[in-house]
Amino acid sequence: MYLSKIHIPWRLSKNSYHLHQALWKLYPERGDEQRNFLYRVERLERGIGTHILMQSTIRPQQSEDSPVILDWREYNPVFSSGQRFRFRLRANPVKTIKDSRKGTVEKKGKTYTKTVRVPLIHEDQQQAWLERKLQGIAQLETLIIQPEPVMYFRKTKENRSGKIQPVLFDGILRITEPDTFSALFQTGIGPAKAFGCGLLTVKRV
Repeated sequence: MYLSKIHIPWRLSKNSYHLHQALWKLYPERGDEQRNFLYRVERLERGIGTHILMQSTIRPQQSEDSPVILDWREYNPVFSSGQRFRFRLRANPVKTIKDSRKGTVEKKGKTYTKTVRVPLIHEDQQQAWLERKLQGIAQLETLIIQPEPVMYFRKTKENRSGKIQPVLFDGILRITEPDTFSALFQTGIGPAKAFGCGLLTVKRV
């Protein structure tokens, strides 16, 4: 894997959807393939741009119309049972509920009410969500939860707007199942990865 620091100019930083599209330009030969990177906004400077931390399975490539690659390095951590790490995770804790207003859908001859995702806004719900994601993989020893501003986005091609409610998790965890943890580490945690959620970063305690 690769860990890179990226700068995106201000004109592409105002909309989370445009920001994600800009990151794709670092992979000019990948087309519409499945996303192979996770990222997190580390700093936003109004009028200047956004500093991004990105983890990817393929090395990003600088081009004339891509964001600027400030730095990169190979990154292949090895995990073992009992290791303790400080961690940071910006995530989108949600639950799925049925919503009759959305109508129904048929699957295998049966009719189901369509579902929607709604944000978990209470701290105890957010902690329980993260504990479920790590169940059998790692145990939380300490946890600080910081709510963040609602993130609005607009998909111009689809003429559709939306919003997500990100949360920043910081704390210490202890690994109990290293192989599964490694897989989760690479794929990210939770939804809204296209909008900068899901990247888990760790540092040995």
